Amino acid sequence: MLTVVPVATRPGFDVEAVTCCDDHTQWSVPEVCYEYRVVLVRRGRFRRRVAGVPTDIDPAVAYLGTPGEEESFAHPMGGDVCTAIGVAPELWRSLAGDGAGPTAQAFYVDPRLDLAHRRLLAAARSGDVDFAVAEELSALLAAAIDRAMSGPTPLADASNERTRSLVATARHAIADGDPTSDTLFSLAELLDVSPYRLSRAFSRALGVSVTHYRQRVRIGRALDRLEEGERNLGLLAADLGYADQAHLTRTMRRHLGFTPATLRRLLTPAPETRPIRVERGGHRADRPDFPRWI
Repeated sequence: MLTVVPVATRPGFDVEAVTCCDDHTQWSVPEVCYEYRVVLVRRGRFRRRVAGVPTDIDPAVAYLGTPGEEESFAHPMGGDVCTAIGVAPELWRSLAGDGAGPTAQAFYVDPRLDLAHRRLLAAARSGDVDFAVAEELSALLAAAIDRAMSGPTPLADASNERTRSLVATARHAIADGDPTSDTLFSLAELLDVSPYRLSRAFSRALGVSVTHYRQRVRIGRALDRLEEGERNLGLLAADLGYADQAHLTRTMRRHLGFTPATLRRLLTPAPETRPIRVERGGHRADRPDFPRWI
């Protein structure tokens, strides 16, 4: 039995958690792969066969599926849990180029790629699909392509001048609230680069990810509104592009240690102290700082 649970979905990609409970040594009926797909195993193992060649897939070995391949599966060792990443052709070409081809059905998952896999799933739990998930996904796909593909790809480092130009243009778009900055993919398309290259450019130029930078800008805008006394936190969350008020609250607490309501109180000026009139030596005096018990 196969169970598929969506983890994160956008027009350019879909990430799914796939749990298989089958236990059989026979090969399944061949099926055609219609998209680029990277599959990494969290637990268990199984076998995949393409063009008559079988490969054992487990947490240390992932596989790359390409459109038009005819594949079969066997599960002689019991069930497994995988992360299946489907990639649209346009996104795939932006990362792999048009000339590169797969060198093998499967590729080694080193500790760095394993960590990239886990970070992708952690980002999905944050709910920030358009930036946090997209950025982690781009890094994972870049690592997979580096291991599984041959030939030149568009992932080579750009010059320092090109990097600075990319970052400056992206920062302006984010600061101006340009609609193209709503997602990492649309921002990368605006700049005519891959999402991975844009992400890498930010890390090299500023020492932080583009997701972190965008979050910094949004938090600054939230603090501006709270400082002005904004009370409708649902509206504030919607205006700043958060999924809902709870998402805004989690983000503020994680980065600043306070909820939006607490931050509003901290940033709202305290009311002026009313002067206390007291008698001193037969004279009345206005002393706002005088103790009330006098």
